[in-house]
Amino acid sequence: MKKIFAIGDVHGCIAKLQDLVSALPFDTEQDTLLFLGDYIDRGPDSKGVIDYLLDLRRKIGNVVFLSGNHEQMFLNYYRRNEGKQLFLMNGGESTIISYGRAGLKDGRKMNVPESHLEFFDSLRTSYETDRYIFVHAGLKPGIPWEMQTPEDMLWIRHEFIGSTADFGKTVVFGHTSLDEPLVGKNKIGIDTGAVYGGKLTCVELPSLAIYQV
Repeated sequence: MKKIFAIGDVHGCIAKLQDLVSALPFDTEQDTLLFLGDYIDRGPDSKGVIDYLLDLRRKIGNVVFLSGNHEQMFLNYYRRNEGKQLFLMNGGESTIISYGRAGLKDGRKMNVPESHLEFFDSLRTSYETDRYIFVHAGLKPGIPWEMQTPEDMLWIRHEFIGSTADFGKTVVFGHTSLDEPLVGKNKIGIDTGAVYGGKLTCVELPSLAIYQV
């Protein structure tokens, strides 16, 4: 049976990412490897994480990359030099350092490889299967799935987590750091604070097996 391995927020934690992926019982011919976004900021090596993910994409056919709100902030800062304070307040300086510190005054001075920009531009806000909806942050209760906005899918937090709303499928998300994976009837949360000293988490679906580093 085909499996999906979904990985939570990485935030520049390259060593944990490498160790976790290498530990997964992943079949490159059948299974799908899916990332829920927030690859950059706060952690020690954002650039290294993107290099690693690009290498994975070359080696694995069935890999899906979602955008997180941190990728959105990065692009706003880099492309338009907007939202600098928001970007820096949310750990952006570590990303600037990993790409070249000159970008602290002007995002466009960061030495970001074109392949990385293409990667950021290619990120999708959601991924859907017959049983699951994958988004970075969650969905807005009371709004049909097809009417959800990218803003909510990237940024929503407690309104979604505290909701018992039925979205028709199980929603798999990251974004909100939890002490342990949240496995409920209508949602699965797998951001377990890797960048804060917690573990980097992967959930295997549909078995609900949890892998952590």
